[in-house]
Amino acid sequence: MSQLNDIALVAQVVVFGNKRAFDTLVKKYQSPIRRFFLHQTLGDESLSDDLAQETFIKAYTHLASYKNLSNFGTWLYRIAYNVFYDYIRTRKETSGLEDRETDALFQTEQKDVGQAMDIYRGLSQLKEAERTCLTLYYMEDLSIDKISIVTGMPTGTIKSHLSRGKEKLANFLKQNGYE
Repeated sequence: MSQLNDIALVAQVVVFGNKRAFDTLVKKYQSPIRRFFLHQTLGDESLSDDLAQETFIKAYTHLASYKNLSNFGTWLYRIAYNVFYDYIRTRKETSGLEDRETDALFQTEQKDVGQAMDIYRGLSQLKEAERTCLTLYYMEDLSIDKISIVTGMPTGTIKSHLSRGKEKLANFLKQNGYE
């Protein structure tokens, strides 16, 4: 039912230019997309908001290209994934990934968020692909097949990233006093 509502809203935007229909889609998906970016950026709220905004702008401008081959949420996560990796690519050209991680850790330390900070520190120990797979699977509740659509990775690779990432995160948390 939800997928049919999404398709109807997309049709209203594309065919009739109904911006309120797109606003409904934004309201429905903004929290999950922002949460995805929050985990990818290791808690950097302002960067997460900027990337989420860029995602919705790209979705709006390319809405006519939505072919309903996957559900709208999966299509939107694919855009978010591409926005994040475009950001990483441009950031790597100007500075190292370690700088971004240090900046994000500094921001989370200033907020004194306790356990969340430990999770972000643990996530920072993972490779980008492992963090992406863990975030989409455990925090966004996407299936392995949907993660494959979002990332373009084979399902076996996703399972490997999930296994290694989960093990690394568990070891990090155990070393830092969590059971």
